[in-house]
This record gives sequence, structure tokens and C-alpha cells, in this order.
Amino acid sequence: MSPIVAQNVSSNNDSPTPYFQHSLELIAGEFSTATAPSSTLGQLLQHVGDTRKEATGDQTSVHELLVDISDPRPIQFVLSFNNLTYSVKVPRKMALPSFFRWSGGSATADAAVIGNPLAAGDSYFTRTKMLLNDISGEARDGEILAVLGASGSGKSTLIDALANRIAKGSFKGNVTLNGEALESRMLKVISAYVMQDDLLFPMLTVEETLTFAAEFRLPRTSSKSKKKMRVQVLIDQLGLRNAAKTIIGDEGHRGVSGGERRRVSIGIDIIHDPIILFLDEPTSGLDSTSAFMVVKVLQRIAQSGSIVVMSIHQPSYRILGLLDRLIFLSRGQTVYSGSPTNLPLYFSEFGHPIPENENKTEFALDLIRELEGSPGGTKSLVEFNKSWQSMKHTRDSDPDQLGLSLKEAICASISRGKLVPGATNDINSSSMVPTFANPFWKEMVVLSKRSILNSKRMPELFGIRLAAVLVTGSILATVFWQLDNSPKGVQERLGFFAFAMSTTYYTCADALPVFLQERYIFMRETAYNAYRRLSYVISNALVALPGLIFLSFAFAMATFWAVGLDGGLSGFLFYFLIMFASFWSGSSFVTFLSGVVPHVMLGYTIVVAILAYFLLFSGFFINRDRVPGYWIWFHYLSLVKYPYEAVLRNEFENPSKCLVRGIQIFDNSPLGEIPSAMKVRLLQSVSKSLGVRISRSTCMTTGLDILKQEGITDLSKWNCLLITVAWGFLFRILFYFSLLLGCKNKRS
Repeated sequence: MSPIVAQNVSSNNDSPTPYFQHSLELIAGEFSTATAPSSTLGQLLQHVGDTRKEATGDQTSVHELLVDISDPRPIQFVLSFNNLTYSVKVPRKMALPSFFRWSGGSATADAAVIGNPLAAGDSYFTRTKMLLNDISGEARDGEILAVLGASGSGKSTLIDALANRIAKGSFKGNVTLNGEALESRMLKVISAYVMQDDLLFPMLTVEETLTFAAEFRLPRTSSKSKKKMRVQVLIDQLGLRNAAKTIIGDEGHRGVSGGERRRVSIGIDIIHDPIILFLDEPTSGLDSTSAFMVVKVLQRIAQSGSIVVMSIHQPSYRILGLLDRLIFLSRGQTVYSGSPTNLPLYFSEFGHPIPENENKTEFALDLIRELEGSPGGTKSLVEFNKSWQSMKHTRDSDPDQLGLSLKEAICASISRGKLVPGATNDINSSSMVPTFANPFWKEMVVLSKRSILNSKRMPELFGIRLAAVLVTGSILATVFWQLDNSPKGVQERLGFFAFAMSTTYYTCADALPVFLQERYIFMRETAYNAYRRLSYVISNALVALPGLIFLSFAFAMATFWAVGLDGGLSGFLFYFLIMFASFWSGSSFVTFLSGVVPHVMLGYTIVVAILAYFLLFSGFFINRDRVPGYWIWFHYLSLVKYPYEAVLRNEFENPSKCLVRGIQIFDNSPLGEIPSAMKVRLLQSVSKSLGVRISRSTCMTTGLDILKQEGITDLSKWNCLLITVAWGFLFRILFYFSLLLGCKNKRS
């Protein structure tokens, strides 16, 4: 193992804390058998000095690691990219003809659109914008390749292209690793991508966030204690010890600082020690000291046998000393590619020497901006860079030491201890680099645990939902208090059931932002195979079930006995089951929409509109027989139809229950106001005319008659229950396909 020296910078303590010393001893014992000529990230962290920063009052640990590289390791990985080109269609700004303008002006803009011929692929409404234009270069393990340029120069686009985050289409060129085309599956396993945005669960602590990342990304053969120790060392290495027990936080919950959030985001993706690490401006939002520490960490990762490719806006002098290769971009074109040490010679030969006391990168970026504003743009610098490359000023004088195939290099990297997810030391194994680090069931357990923990710390969300259900149930209970078995009571029961079922589905609309808040976290994690999409879908459903059961029981208890519904205990149990099935199908439907519609307000609009259509065609406002033929399909697709028919059958299917007797047939009619004696005489007259004896107590309408009047004759209540549950499963399946097809985390 390479010797490692711990160096303290501005330290107040000469020795590490007892806890950290204990951590070092455990890790040193764990890797004491390593025989590789170079160290992995885990090995580099064996001996770390504990330093303190007092200048700013920050007591966060900062670790400077010095690696002895006097005996350099032969290069094993070379990431090459050649002739990368990427263009997109953007709307064309149309100028009005001159005779429509209030004042004079030239018709140059009109001529540009009308008179001049269109470029290939352009139209009168769109034009082609070149984001990358013939970009070539290479990155080697043990080095940091930094992509620089002003905003809009194409830095992030180039990183996305190398990380296979651009959909095929207008993207052209090839990216190879050790001369072999890099398959998407292999790239996901051996690489990691650190996004520019900090996408984290707000109610998890720093330690918990990294622990869950370790569960997803570290090898399945690693024990729980080893994963825990990996997290603890990474916390110290990133300088997050004092914030380890602090929640990440969001707009409504105070948490860690912005710089600490950034370091946590980086830690999530470097915890498994990837062979290739892509970073999109990892130092953005950090002070100079924190930014230098982050790049120093990236240097150690590179020296452990990884390829590090990062974009950076404007590195400081200290950071520039850590970078090995630079690519300067200007409007998608390369204006410099080579070592930082060659920058003075390059710009000197270009005719713009860099002053001795000026930052090299600042001078280069300022010059590029100045040229971009000139009439000729940066064309002269682009052409000079091509001639510079052809004259071999920036090429290595030594021949390449690369002599391993891609498979051999990966095997050698794994044998040195690189923590490729799920990797084994069996070089002959066909599953040397499996797709996922964990089995299906383990992913479900970890995902469920994380979701429950995050939700448990925001009880107000479930509390508001429960309060809404209880308030709605209480209002319905008081409005429809103890309904009687009369024609009026029958109509009121029908209204209660229709409103109760529709309210159940509308209450589920608050599940819409749940996935939308996690959408980009999900896309980041699944982009590099942290877990399967199916695992996420099933765990999402399982975590939602206890809450749905509780809400269903609360609503059933608040309304069933107070309204005076029929059926006793068995009727209540079925009423509870159909309520649960309604919550389940409604929640699944809204979850599916959240996977299709990426915006909250648009999602709410669609949910409200579709649920209104479901209620319209449920059979309450108009019977099935009266629905126009061209709309009958919507009647059978209505989610409200089946639970509505189920509760009606549960209430009215008892054949011995009489709902209209004798003189009650005159209720809800103009004859309802006449005296009872007159109603009796009318019944006698009707009896004589029909030849049937009808008395005051004769049963005129049963529950089965009500069901026939409502057109509910096809399905039993149990069939309606099963269909409602099946709707829920169907929408969960559709949710899975929406994640499979619509959340690929790639540029279009």
C-alpha cells in the first residue's frame, strides 16, 4: 500500500479525537492485506489528521492527505472522446416587415428570414443552435480533467455528453474507454455523476443521507459495520463531523449550510469509489477554502485510480494547481486543450502573453470573453488551437503506458479494492460487474425505511390529511344525521354516497406533490443504478398503505353509525373495505399522474378535471341507461362508479328491508301535502282499481327496487370491490412504466 502522511493545516489539536482514532484503527485493520501498488479512496482515508479551522469559528474537521506517488502506477484507464457534436432546435425570432413598424428601420432582420436561404435542418420558425462543435480530448485515471468557460459555453453539455446523459439524435461523435465503446449499462455501474443542484431529502440528517447512499451503492458483500465505518470516514473526510446529526433542511426547516449541503451531495456519489466520476461545477456556492478542500478530495480520488471529469467556472490559483488537464470552451468550441502549465506558452504564441502576477485562468477567460464580443469572435483562437494541437505542443512525449483491455483494467481495479457496486474479486466471473449492488428485496427495505423516516419527521403532512378526512366526515355526519327509511331518506342516502365517494378521491389529490418532490432525486439515483425502478414503485405503494388504512377507518367510523347506514357490523366492515379500496385506487391514480405530469399546478388541474368527469359518469347524476352511447365507455372507466355501486348494494341489497310503505308513495309529489286521511282514501281507490289490497303499511318499494331504478344490476358488491382494488394495481403498473419511459434523466 502506498505510504500516506497526515498533514494538519491550521490545527489546534496535535492528535485526532479518540473516536476518530478508533475509526482509523478499524479501517487500517480492514485494509491491512491490500497489496495493490496504489490506494483506493478507502485506503487513502486510513490515516487522517484532525484539524480545526478557527479563523471563521468553524470547528469542522478538514483533512489534507498527502500520497506518495514517487512510484507512479501504470495508466489503466483512458477515456477518449472524439468529434463530439450536439445541436438543438430553438424558436426563431420573427421580425415584423418594415411597413408594419411605427418608425423607420432597416429590413435586415426580414431579409435574414425571408431573403436568405435557410441552413440545413432549419425552418422559418426554428433554427439550429450548436451546443457542441467538434470537441475532442481525453481523460486518464490519476488525473483531473477540468472543463472551463463562461456561462453558456457548453461546459455542462460536454459533461452530460461524456456521461451518456444526452439522448441519441442530434448528438454525434464517439466516447470510448480504453479504446472500447462504453456501453450504457457498464457506464452506469463504474461511474457516478454529481449534479450541480443539491437534491436531498430534507428531513434526513447528514449521517443518515450518507448511510442510505452506502446501502444503495456499496457491495452487497460488505458487512453492515464496514458500511457504517465507510460513512464515518467519509463524514470526516468531507469536513461534516459537526453537522453529522443535523437534518439537511429546506425552506420550512432549518438545516445545514449551503456549503455543507454541497459536500453531502458530493459524498453521496463518491461513497462507492467510482472508476469514472463526473461533476457539474462541484465548487459552485462554496467559499474558496471549502472549494479547495473539495477539489483536493477529488485529486485523491483520481490518484486512487479513478478518472475525474469536472466543469468549473473560474478556479482559484490554488485549485488550478490541483488540475491536470484543461479544456476551455467558447460557444461550444474548443479554444484550448492541454495542461495548465502550458497556458503561458499557448497564449504567448497567440500574441497575448499572460502577465506574471495574474491568475492564468482568469486571464484566459477574460480574453475569451473579449474575443466573443469582437466581430470575428473566437474563430482565430479556435483555429490557433487546432494548429497548436497539430504541432504536438500539448501531447505527451512518453508513449502511452496503456496496455490493458477494458475488462482487464476493471478486474485490476476491483482487485485493488475499488468499491464498484456488487463487484467480486473473481476475475473469471461473468457477473464481475452486476447491474445493481443489492438484490430486489434489499432495495425495497432500504427505500421503505428511508421514506418512512423522512415522512415521520414531517407529521404535519399526514396530520393535515387526517384532519381533512375527519372534518369532511364530521360535516357529512351532521348534515345526514340518522337518515330514515322514507323516500326522502332514500334520496338523501344516494346523495351522501355520491358525495362521500367523490370526496375520498379528491382527498387523495394531496399525494400529487409527494413524488414530484422526489422526482429529481429518483432520476439521479436510478440514472446510475442505485436501485431498480420496480423496487421504488413497490416500496412507494407499501409505505402508503398504513396511512390509507388509517384514513379509511377514520372516515368510516365518523360516518357509518352517525348517518345510520344499514348492515350492522358486517355492513360496517364492507363499508370500511370499500373506503380503503377507494383511497387505494385514488392514491394510485394520483401517483400515476405525478409520474406523467412534472408540474404541481398542472397536475392539480388535471386531477380535479378528471375526477369531476368520473363523478359525472358514475351513475349518480344520470343512470347508465341514459348515458349517450358515445360516452358509455367513460362510464365504465369511471373510478367513482364501482365504489358508488358497491356502497349502494351494501345498503339496499337486503330484500327484507322496506323503504316505501303505503301512503309514503305520495311523498315527494304534489299529493304529499294532503291530509293522511285523504291519502288513505286514495290508496283504497287505487286498490279497487288494481284489484290489489294496499294498506298504510304495505311495502311498496324495497332496496332491490332502488337498485333497479339506479341501474345497478350487473355487478355484485364484492365484484365492485375487486375492480376498485384492481384499478389501484393498474395505476401502479402504469406509474412504473411512466418512470421507465419518462424519467431517463437525459437531454432530449
